[in-house]
Amino acid sequence: MSRIDETLPFHPVRIAVLTVSDTRTMEDDRSGNTLAERIEKAGHSVAARAILPDERAEIADQLRAWCADAGIDVVLTTGGTGLTGRDVTVEAHRDVYEKEIEAFGTVFTHVSMAKIGTSAVQSRACGGVAGGTYLFALPGSPGACRDAWDEILEYQFDSRHRPCNFVEIMPRLEEHLRRK
Repeated sequence: MSRIDETLPFHPVRIAVLTVSDTRTMEDDRSGNTLAERIEKAGHSVAARAILPDERAEIADQLRAWCADAGIDVVLTTGGTGLTGRDVTVEAHRDVYEKEIEAFGTVFTHVSMAKIGTSAVQSRACGGVAGGTYLFALPGSPGACRDAWDEILEYQFDSRHRPCNFVEIMPRLEEHLRRK
């Protein structure tokens, strides 16, 4: 069973938030605001924030830029994970991933099923790693962002979470580059 071990130190991470939308602005970006508020409440920092249109190349370019930024440990995107023709965030993520975290989509679907039933099948939420940076594509609704953060990501980005968490393996994400 998972738990927080209060005897261990908490290590904050730096998280960038990208909203993918053809219509949102910073003033009405409810999903991006939901994530930013939760990130800061958990003791982490919002290292960067942006809004881009549903354009695969632009999204992938922004992901790559943030992966190359030493001041960013994690990128969360919201929007563009559905099934319509303009939903290209998942494809952009997969253009960038070095490794996909397949279980994230499965666990997110499980969490979503409890909230929205079979409508959960319409999400293609996904996660991966590139350039030593974690990347997660979340649906564009504030509720889905809350579910992903509150039920999965908050725990995995808490260095005290047991039996394991993403933070403790961050230094090893690029160990393949050191092997020669």
